Amino acid sequence: MASEETSSSAPAADVAPAGERSQDSGPNSGNNRGRGRGGRGGKFGNGNNPSRAGGFAGGKDRYASKRDQVQEKRNAKRRKVIDDTNNGNSYMSIGFAPEEIASEERRPKRKVAVLFGYSGTGYHGLQINHSQKTIEGDLFAAFVKAGAISKANADDPKKSSMVRCARTDKGVHAAGNVLSLKLIVEDEDIVDKINSYLPDQIRVWGIHRTPGGFSAYQGCDSRWYEYLMPSYSLLPPQPQSFLGKQIRSSAVEKGVFDEYQSRLDDVKDFWDEVEKNDIKPILEKLDPAVRAQVEKVLLQTLDQVLAEDNAETVAEAVPSKAETEAPKAEEAQKEVAAEPEAPAQPQEVAGNQEKTDEVMADAPSETPAETAVEKPVKVLSPVELAVKDVKAAYVAAKRRYRATPARIEKLQKALDLYVGTHNFHNYTILKSATDPSAKRHIKSFQAETTPIHIGDTEWISIKIHGQSFMMHQIRKMIAMAVMVVRSGAPLDLIPQSYEHRRISIPKAPGLGLMLERPVFAEASKKAVSLGKDAIDFAQYDAKIQEFKDQHIYKRMFEVEEKENSFHLFFNQVDNYRTDYFLWVTAGGLEASRERTNRTGERVPKALEAELGDEADGVEEIGT
Repeated sequence: MASEETSSSAPAADVAPAGERSQDSGPNSGNNRGRGRGGRGGKFGNGNNPSRAGGFAGGKDRYASKRDQVQEKRNAKRRKVIDDTNNGNSYMSIGFAPEEIASEERRPKRKVAVLFGYSGTGYHGLQINHSQKTIEGDLFAAFVKAGAISKANADDPKKSSMVRCARTDKGVHAAGNVLSLKLIVEDEDIVDKINSYLPDQIRVWGIHRTPGGFSAYQGCDSRWYEYLMPSYSLLPPQPQSFLGKQIRSSAVEKGVFDEYQSRLDDVKDFWDEVEKNDIKPILEKLDPAVRAQVEKVLLQTLDQVLAEDNAETVAEAVPSKAETEAPKAEEAQKEVAAEPEAPAQPQEVAGNQEKTDEVMADAPSETPAETAVEKPVKVLSPVELAVKDVKAAYVAAKRRYRATPARIEKLQKALDLYVGTHNFHNYTILKSATDPSAKRHIKSFQAETTPIHIGDTEWISIKIHGQSFMMHQIRKMIAMAVMVVRSGAPLDLIPQSYEHRRISIPKAPGLGLMLERPVFAEASKKAVSLGKDAIDFAQYDAKIQEFKDQHIYKRMFEVEEKENSFHLFFNQVDNYRTDYFLWVTAGGLEASRERTNRTGERVPKALEAELGDEADGVEEIGT
């Protein structure tokens, strides 16, 4: 049976904002639940002899039990984190006055599974923390406001035993995810109440009663993810790019140039056609002196970081260094587990800002009116205008591309090589080839044969089903498969990546990643046998599809249309002058530098997130 511990709730009192710290969370406050259970709190809070509080033995006069002392130390640690890292504010500790807590009506709380979905745009990921706005932070606040979590338990999510099924990081979406925790669910309309306190980009689909021992993390059998990418990601590197030149010269040197070209099938002449039909007409209209300067600038900018490419789009979307330096310096100490995003790919703030209160970490603090006054329109020179036109022509040509069945079939053959149990040590970080936990099982990896057309861009949907995933794994698997296909490299590079040699694999943009839904087959069987609900998203399919169309896909497409995230990512990979990615050449793995910590090596700013060791949207932790 589910736990029937009781909590109190007073509907008359207002809930303090999630960002405000409790003003009464000390050891002697009524907000501390260390006393009152079974009469164990008689000595709790006796601070007459503080010198005796250093250990379990030394604190006998102060604590009635070891559990009380553990609770006090945890409270002290939490208070220190709130005070030291976030100026006394917290997104995971909602405070109420002692009299409000004392006046709560005691109501039973039950162990439940909360099925929910969200668009991660504008949030610092799912996992609740003190200093950043997260999906769980907004959910926790909504639970409290709706009366599903009592005021006595509002200062710490651990009091409700909150456990997530799968963590997603900054900007990553989920059509379906699950939290297990203890909630007060007596009200028939509790789901509607909770949703009324949530922004439109977060929805609770349902709340299902579960056995008392259920854990959303431990009870999950497998997980489905979807990755959406523009089909132009399959285009080969431009011939004049660093990687394009290396692929050609290596293939000629090894005597396999024709073999490489044959694997490119319908796209081997793509860039020649673009140069002839799109770029040459622009250059021919220029004055000879201007044209010479334009061609020189285009060659010089091949090595520049992503934020400097596609000047027109990026200038509109990316804050200047002066605008971001101060807030970033402050946040550098806060974001320990959150994934830093590439400067050229800021997340879009969601539609109704007043309702969602979404303020992005990388966004300037000025209002639009202030920004307009402080940023006069720059008058571009003839050379700058021409360079902008040429780069826009390249992007437009990419967006016009439509993948053929043969191209998608090659991608599918690459994805098929992931199915089964393999050593994915090269697709994560901090794991050696001998670490048993690097072995993971992929059930299926399927690219949809019918692309989706949104505006000028064609998108390919890829569905991944696996038991569990490590940090970076999905995005690195996508990047590896795409890089092999777009470079005309042999597919056996993928099986070779399971061997002991360490290679560098970039992470495909997080923009396209979405947790589709977790699967709880065994846990559902057990729940049904005990008279509880099956944990199944099927009954919410219609609502979920509508939500995906309006709040996830739409945001993905709009951000890509505005920021050209995939274009910028692949352009940087192609023009990054290093041997990290030369495994796609005819030289194979031996042609690339073996992966190390790269201490002291220069990495372009916009590529740091793709090469770095920060957590991403597919790490799954149950704490």
